[in-house]
Amino acid sequence: MRSAHPLLQRLADIAIPWGVGLFLVLIVLDESERLSTSLVILGVVLGIVQGAALHWRRRRPEPVMAVTLAGGLGTLLLAPETVLPIAGYFAMWSLAVARPRRVSLPGLLALEAVAASNLLIATVDDPLGDTGFAMAVGVGVWALGEAARNRRAAIDEAARRAVGEEQARIARELHDVIAHSVSTIVVQAAAADDVFDSRPDQARAALRSIERTGRDALDELRRLLGAVRPGTRAEPSGPQPGLDRLDELAEPLRAGGLRVVVRREGPATPLPAGVDLSAYRIVQEALTNTVRHARATRAEVTVRYGADAVEVDVRDDGRASPGSAANGGGHGLAGMRERASLLGGTLEAGPLPGGGYRVHARLPLEASP
Repeated sequence: MRSAHPLLQRLADIAIPWGVGLFLVLIVLDESERLSTSLVILGVVLGIVQGAALHWRRRRPEPVMAVTLAGGLGTLLLAPETVLPIAGYFAMWSLAVARPRRVSLPGLLALEAVAASNLLIATVDDPLGDTGFAMAVGVGVWALGEAARNRRAAIDEAARRAVGEEQARIARELHDVIAHSVSTIVVQAAAADDVFDSRPDQARAALRSIERTGRDALDELRRLLGAVRPGTRAEPSGPQPGLDRLDELAEPLRAGGLRVVVRREGPATPLPAGVDLSAYRIVQEALTNTVRHARATRAEVTVRYGADAVEVDVRDDGRASPGSAANGGGHGLAGMRERASLLGGTLEAGPLPGGGYRVHARLPLEASP
């Protein structure tokens, strides 16, 4: 079913040009006893031209404004009792809606000048009052059009901002999934190669872990791509990961030779979905950086559940290479900080005094007011 708005717009596109043109023609014909035949014909032509011009008021508002103002002045000269430049008001609305103030304001001044001409040519009883009314209507039409333009601009900006935020979110998700999975696969492949001849069972276990990691990464990518592919529905791939899956996250790293210890402090209360996912991704990115940059042999992950916040603390015994994501370069640390900031939380990262590296995040359970 088509929406009513486009239908009403099409009806207006037909009714306004014909209605305004017919109204102006009838006004001139009403003055036929006072005017000569040539002036009546001129007035009819001016009315038809103004009405026809309004057909293009949205596509070409500036020329339409000029035509309606010139024609409106001619109509006022031929039929002074008209008082109001009717076609000019419709053109003024379209100009104010479609163009910035630096363009619409000169149009308003020209419209006001045409309306003010009533003081010189009007034959009504109260030319000053009628002129003031005509000018006030012109200002009101411009103000409403300007308000409509500002509202549309605000809606467009909000839509662009929403699209940008969604693109950034998807980019963070892709970065987290791909960086972690590829880093884990590389570590596991290297471990399998080291023991391929001496410990084939351990090498086989590493290869199976590589397969699981690859399948998990494909599932995550299908979910993300399904969410952004228009007109399609993402394949069900289970709930998004959270802190309850940290042991699953650590298992492939353990198979690759990194000893990962996961500790939990406090009662594991249910977390808001956004907090749970962001905390998981922060831990995932921190462990990815440990694997890629720190040359560590051990990592400790501590999750602390509090009454108003959850904290995650990731420490390793390696050393960050200069310029690495764990050391502040690249996008890894920036992505973690952004995740924490979006939830009103904080993130600290830096080397430990005795060696190693620490990432600590505190995520409130409720958004800050």
